[in-house]
Amino acid sequence: MKIQDEEALRYHSMGKPGKIEITPTKPHSTQKDLSLAYSPGVAVPCLKIQDNQHDVYKYTNKGNLVAVISNGTAVLGLGNIGAISGKPVMEGKCLLFKIYAGVDAFDIEINETDPEKFIAAVKAIAPTFGGINLEDIKAPECFEIEQRLKAELDIPVMHDDQHGTAIISSAGLLNACELAGKRLEDIRMVVSGAGAAAIACTRLYVALGVRKEHILMLDHSGVITSDREDLTPQKKEFATDRRDAHTLAEAIKGADVFVGLSKAGILTQEMVKTMAERPIIFALANPDPEITYEDAIEARPDVIMSTGRSDYPNQINNVIGFPYIFRGALDTAATCINEEMKIAAVKAIADLAKSPVPDVVNRAYHVNQLSFGRDYFIPKPVDPRLITTVAIAVAKAAIKSGVARKTITNWGEYRIRLRELMGQETKFTRSIYDAARREPKRVVFAEGSHSKMMQAAVIAKEEGICHPILLGSQTFIEQRAQELNIDISGIQIINLRDVSMAPKREKYAERLAQMRQREGITYEMANDMMNDRNYFGMMMVEMGDADAFITGQYSKYSGTIKAAKSVIGIRPPFKHFGTMHILNSKKGLFFIADTLINRHPDADTIYDIARLTAHSVKFFNRKPVMAMISYSNFGSDKHGSPAIVHQVVERLHQDFPNLDVDGEMQLNFAMNNELRDKKYPFTRLFNKKVNTLIFPNLSSANSCYQILQGMGEQVEIIGPIQMGLNKPIHFTDAESTVHEIVDLTAVAVIDAIVENKKQSD
Repeated sequence: MKIQDEEALRYHSMGKPGKIEITPTKPHSTQKDLSLAYSPGVAVPCLKIQDNQHDVYKYTNKGNLVAVISNGTAVLGLGNIGAISGKPVMEGKCLLFKIYAGVDAFDIEINETDPEKFIAAVKAIAPTFGGINLEDIKAPECFEIEQRLKAELDIPVMHDDQHGTAIISSAGLLNACELAGKRLEDIRMVVSGAGAAAIACTRLYVALGVRKEHILMLDHSGVITSDREDLTPQKKEFATDRRDAHTLAEAIKGADVFVGLSKAGILTQEMVKTMAERPIIFALANPDPEITYEDAIEARPDVIMSTGRSDYPNQINNVIGFPYIFRGALDTAATCINEEMKIAAVKAIADLAKSPVPDVVNRAYHVNQLSFGRDYFIPKPVDPRLITTVAIAVAKAAIKSGVARKTITNWGEYRIRLRELMGQETKFTRSIYDAARREPKRVVFAEGSHSKMMQAAVIAKEEGICHPILLGSQTFIEQRAQELNIDISGIQIINLRDVSMAPKREKYAERLAQMRQREGITYEMANDMMNDRNYFGMMMVEMGDADAFITGQYSKYSGTIKAAKSVIGIRPPFKHFGTMHILNSKKGLFFIADTLINRHPDADTIYDIARLTAHSVKFFNRKPVMAMISYSNFGSDKHGSPAIVHQVVERLHQDFPNLDVDGEMQLNFAMNNELRDKKYPFTRLFNKKVNTLIFPNLSSANSCYQILQGMGEQVEIIGPIQMGLNKPIHFTDAESTVHEIVDLTAVAVIDAIVENKKQSD
């Protein structure tokens, strides 16, 4: 990806200059709010903290605040550019802290190169923060600065250039060695570079099991040998007594692993050819590696390769580590980030790469299915599981090693809190999952061989939401699952076209023909239909062999809708059915209909959609406050869709006098009750907050939720949720993520629970 200079400058200068801002977290609209926030109310927590200084974590943001501190003496790829010039980098680091782990971070650029004065400055401001992230400070000063601050402060301090790279590359090394069939204690390693990152990486490799006598480290003068007189204490730590290797070409012969933290182009193809079988190369110089990915592969097709670049597989990217390491440290109020916490992070990251990859990651990288192997042995930065996997591992290590001042006892609740923090889960979706878990049902997934359906079925089963059934060829599904590294063990697979299923198909066909004999469906036609997954799966629900049905990844909606009407039928007294999406936003829940089924509804159809939506909103334990949307307000346009909506509102008012519904109205009046009440005080929605929006046609309803989804706003979208069929039959969108399918599965289970209760009553 080529970034143009003007593009980068425009990005950093557009709108508000820079990349971060402060957002208030407490109400501040009234005089009382301001009096609580500042004088006189602020004095109360101040005095509490004076009595017990640990209360600062209770009454301020210290426990979620990290300082990103630099003097700009070793900015990645730029060198010693000074404190003020490095500010864009530090702002960027703050942004990453926030978007990946919900950690608030301030960048602080200290214009000081003297270690003693730099240390004094950091110590003076440390009471503000829950952690210190040192960044882009040159060696060897960075070693003394970090060591002193760790010893003299009681909060976590980490120089990410050292330890972030060490942690991520160590995770990669563990997995690369596993793929190469090599043991850490046996490998022979060459480390090119002896700066802060190289020293920290090598120390951690040794802590994990690499033998120090098997390591050759090189600086600009060549192999670091014990007889050299120009060595710093850090270099002496890895000086070798060997005298048979002085250059990189000599050192690399027979080596199992090359780790480059030096400069571009120093590792040649000829050198790579002399390495051991299945060589491991981590060429981490940025922006250009010690050897290009293409050259390494050409020289040794058996190479296992990693770089620091995002445009090649297995990027060593510190963002995989530092946000979550600090997250775990902050949440335990740890006094430091120790070796136990770093090693816990290493193992958590390494293990995560072996787990099935979420669909959101595959979509982000435009691949069908990443799976553990030579091209994927380090998790991608966008993997949403990093927050729970790494933060929890670090927090547990902090507690076990005795550096935590706060103990976490309920790890399930902590996992949920982390997911909520990052918007991966909300109290609303958790309530849906919890309701489904109380009485899990049998759910049929029509496209059983589809990767997203398989993953959703596995997750739903693990969550305890349902007992999944996959439709499709067992051989093909099992083969596909193996290719995608998806564990489908314990999940029922039904091949509807198998000979053994003939009696079941005949039974279903007889029943369908009997149900629809006066609608032109003969037994022969019904029998043919039973070779279609949608018809067969829906008949499973109709006949009581399953409780709910999910489809939509392959199937066209027109065909699926036709099947649903034929097999399941529309629930009396309604004559139409539809779908609804739930938008879960910071402003609350909003229910939108019809988003999928009815393209150009007439008055009768909209009337049914409104009633069905009111029932569905109550289904989710909310009272519907419904706005009937149009492009005009309250009769100002007498033609077209406004007139139809106006007619529907009159019917609803007459038939359901207690229903909070009104319209037709424009969307801005529906969403702004102050504006609506001022201009239209006669409305039934006076002084009420609308939570349900009924649109006049499919395009407007569908566009409403999709525009929010496409803009990337912080809105959780659940749906489409079927309304009006006799049984729990639900349709996904072809673009639905695995997470969205799991959400819909939970809804389908609740739907089935309610259906069963109706029948028992």
